[in-house]
Amino acid sequence: MTGNEIKSRIIILLSMMLLCGCSALSQPTATPAPTATYSPTTTLTPIEAPSSTPFDTATPAPTAVPSATPSPTDSPTPTLTATATATASPTATPSITRLPALGFVFDNWDVLDVPASIADGIDSPMIAFSSSNNRQTIANIATAQPFTGVQTVYFVSPTGSQRYIPVLELYSTKSLEVFVAPRGNALAYVKADDDPRTSGLYVLDLETGFSARLLPGLNPLVQRGHYMTPNWSPDGSELVIAVATGYDIDIFLAAKDGSAPRNISAKGSYDLWPRWSPDGRHIAFVSDRADCPSWIPGEPEFCDALTRPPPTGGQVFIYEVANGRTWQLSDVAVSEPPKWIGDSNLALASGGPFELANPQRRIWRADIETGEARELRIAGGSPTASYLSDSWSPDGNRVVVQLADNRNEIVLLDAAGLQLGRDSELDFPRFGMTASWSADGARIAIGGTAGQCPFGIRVKNSGFGNVASGSPPPTMCNPRFSPDGQYIAFTGVNPSVDGRNDIYIASYNGFGATSLTRNLRGQVELIGWVGGER
Repeated sequence: MTGNEIKSRIIILLSMMLLCGCSALSQPTATPAPTATYSPTTTLTPIEAPSSTPFDTATPAPTAVPSATPSPTDSPTPTLTATATATASPTATPSITRLPALGFVFDNWDVLDVPASIADGIDSPMIAFSSSNNRQTIANIATAQPFTGVQTVYFVSPTGSQRYIPVLELYSTKSLEVFVAPRGNALAYVKADDDPRTSGLYVLDLETGFSARLLPGLNPLVQRGHYMTPNWSPDGSELVIAVATGYDIDIFLAAKDGSAPRNISAKGSYDLWPRWSPDGRHIAFVSDRADCPSWIPGEPEFCDALTRPPPTGGQVFIYEVANGRTWQLSDVAVSEPPKWIGDSNLALASGGPFELANPQRRIWRADIETGEARELRIAGGSPTASYLSDSWSPDGNRVVVQLADNRNEIVLLDAAGLQLGRDSELDFPRFGMTASWSADGARIAIGGTAGQCPFGIRVKNSGFGNVASGSPPPTMCNPRFSPDGQYIAFTGVNPSVDGRNDIYIASYNGFGATSLTRNLRGQVELIGWVGGER
């Protein structure tokens, strides 16, 4: 065999090795002849890209002296060097193994029978609520009965002139999470039945009755440790949701029938808590991309997940739906979802009890057109006070906030931080207050939340004077004005049965509170208002 034939065979052998991905990354062992041995070695440093190809360190060391007669001892060094240089460098070992991505599935299709009164549209505001363990055959609601597992979503008129309209019924052993589109034409819900084939986030088109599973999992709203709820566009046509990918979290849009989800962020960063603007033109979200451009190993300026913890927040960014343009709103670092104030302003919050370097929660109002972010703080106020549970007027010029320092008080501020009113009597637990403004900004309903509801019905006017100041029962939890401002829906405790909540409806001024769910024999939870003018 001639030297050229040996070289040709080596070239063919190397080509075959390069065509196999696993062989290309293994250490080659070439032995052209018993009298000429060499031992190539390859060292790949994790995280960093290798400085050379696997064959660069293979240096043949022939021991035989070449002679005029061709023999297998001819050195293959020139051919080996040229071939190794021509090959692409192998990908560096990632800093972490690619994490499992939740992924969209779009399965478990079904067509539900939606009442015509809902499918044809909702002209007047209605109350959406869920009912679990409704024991219809039990006369005494105080009688203990086995858990039925049946959970139902109802719509009901605030006037009580119509019967409960069942929208969705399913069996689940866990609390039902439901997210209804503002117009009432679609909803998303989490089905948790301990079966991976059916558990997950579903969407239901209430105009057609079509339902499908969008995301699998027993807890699909928790992505990389972040709890993030889906959010409907104002017209109910699209759902925006944050979903974990291989190394980060991206934001996706999906049609109300669950089809064709598309990634609208895809930057390698953690993109969190997306929220539609009321006019549907923009989506606000929180991202760590200003501090960490990417968590994908090998990308420029990527963050190493082995040495850096995942983010708990970031800065607020704005996505323009019409053209896909995205920009950073401000430098304020936030660790909770932004809240829209009208179509062009956002309420931001920084700091909090879980941030050791910044334990006081501070509130900001930012303009998406100018990028100006202004902190609201009482002039001369305590530097250690936290501004909690802020609720902004529809025009964005006033805010009700729980001022927590040595004690907790409720204050009314204007957009410049000037104090307009104060109520020291409403000493809610920290983060235990919630407030709702009427559409005209003339009334403010103030209650508790998360079961921390020690006070009765409280409604104030725009000057923070009392309009209604009732004592329990019922207590007032999670008050919400109707879109037209005519009613207040809230959850209150029924004193006749220990632990039972009912959903109440009251007038614009807080008077005439009536239970809408007194005929049900289970637990109810207020979802919110749907339909009507917005």
